[in-house]
Amino acid sequence: MLKTGILNPALNELLSRIRHTNTLVIADRGFPYWPGLETVDISLTDDIPKVVDVIHAIRPNFLIGHAFMAEQFRGANTEATVAAFLKAFEGVPLHFEPHLEFKKRVPGAIGLIRTADTIQYANVILESA
Repeated sequence: MLKTGILNPALNELLSRIRHTNTLVIADRGFPYWPGLETVDISLTDDIPKVVDVIHAIRPNFLIGHAFMAEQFRGANTEATVAAFLKAFEGVPLHFEPHLEFKKRVPGAIGLIRTADTIQYANVILESA
C-alpha cells in the first residue's frame, strides 16, 4: 500500500508514462474536453484540489524542464495568485504565451489532469526534462 506521494492510481499510471520532453496538462475545472486526450479528473468541489496543489504534489517526483501558461493569467489574477504560481515553479523556466498558442500545445500532451480550480487561466503545461 502506498503511504506517501501520489495515491491516486489513475494519476500514478499517467505520470509513469511521461518521458523526456513529453508534456502534461494540469487544468482548471472549466478547461475544454479534448477528445482523444486521456483525462484524469480529480475535481472534488470548488477549488479542491487547485492546480497549484497538483504542482506541489508532483514536483518531488517529476522533473520539469519547462512550464507554459497563458499570458492572460497574469492580467486576470491578483498579484498574490501570480506569486503563488511563480513560487510553485521556482527553479523551472516558466513561459507565458497567448492563450490560443497555449491551447495549440494541448493535443500533443500525454494526458490531462483536471482539477477543481476556479482561478482564471490557471492551466499549465509541463514539459518533462
